[in-house]
Amino acid sequence: MSQAATASPPAPERVARRAGNLGDIAFEWACKGAGIFVLLLLGAIIVELFIAGWPAFRAFGVGFLTSTDWDPVQEVFGAGVSIYGTVVTAVLAIVLAVPLAFGAAFYLTELAPVWLRRPVGTAIELLAAVPSIIYGMWGFFVIVPFFAQNIQPFLIDTLGELPFIGALFQGPPFGTGIFMAAFILAIMILPFIAATMRDVFEQVPPVYKESAYGLGATTWEVMKGVVIPYTRVSVVGGIMLGLGRALGETMAVTFVIGNANRISTSLFGPGNTIASLIALEFGESEIGSLKLASLLALGFILFFLSFIVLATSRYLLRSRLKG
Repeated sequence: MSQAATASPPAPERVARRAGNLGDIAFEWACKGAGIFVLLLLGAIIVELFIAGWPAFRAFGVGFLTSTDWDPVQEVFGAGVSIYGTVVTAVLAIVLAVPLAFGAAFYLTELAPVWLRRPVGTAIELLAAVPSIIYGMWGFFVIVPFFAQNIQPFLIDTLGELPFIGALFQGPPFGTGIFMAAFILAIMILPFIAATMRDVFEQVPPVYKESAYGLGATTWEVMKGVVIPYTRVSVVGGIMLGLGRALGETMAVTFVIGNANRISTSLFGPGNTIASLIALEFGESEIGSLKLASLLALGFILFFLSFIVLATSRYLLRSRLKG
């Protein structure tokens, strides 16, 4: 009896077990190799951009980050205007998109009928599938003329006359500019933020909300007192993901931002971003020139900014999952 219990398994079973172990080991190393390859590729991109942009950093020093000069004739370049445009358009896009994304997520999780949640959610997510150049063309040919003729003159005549903040809403009503770029970016990042908010709102344990309703709380009070505190880290992570998407957008911004290398106090004034400047100037740059090195240095700065933002968002989302 004991001899039968301790007997080794038949030969085919041992072969199958050994083959399964080999398959597990191969799969493990394949996954490790894929992860290491991605890390090496990321590091190679960062190093290559830094090396290619080093002549600009060496020629202009730290002042390259704050200089507003961009003169290809005199070979004097600075990143100040494009960094300013990148940060302002991205932050303003977040300001415009977050309330809409929150409203959409709130409606889909708390107010919408069950039969309507999937179609509306799918429609919002489909916005992410639209190519950026389509957004740019739509903005330039449809939104810009409408804004210049109907919205911008009204804002200039009203908000532009206010003290302190009036300077932000002054200037000729051309339609293009920093604000229009931020508006188009807000539409582009809306589905990313809304989808993240909806998913994390649905992860709140029903017993928490039912307890609040049992105490007499309204739907908004449940959202404000239960759902938002429970999901705030993930919500911030989703917003950071949208911010990272807005920082690197190229073609849509190039269509509507005005592409002027100056810093304007008005949100209606033209400007540029790092991505739009690279898109416009890269094809005209000669290999080995200081201009090309400056553009690649801008690429390194943009890569660094995007990496910090996305890494922060991933950290926040993972901390929420662990909690």
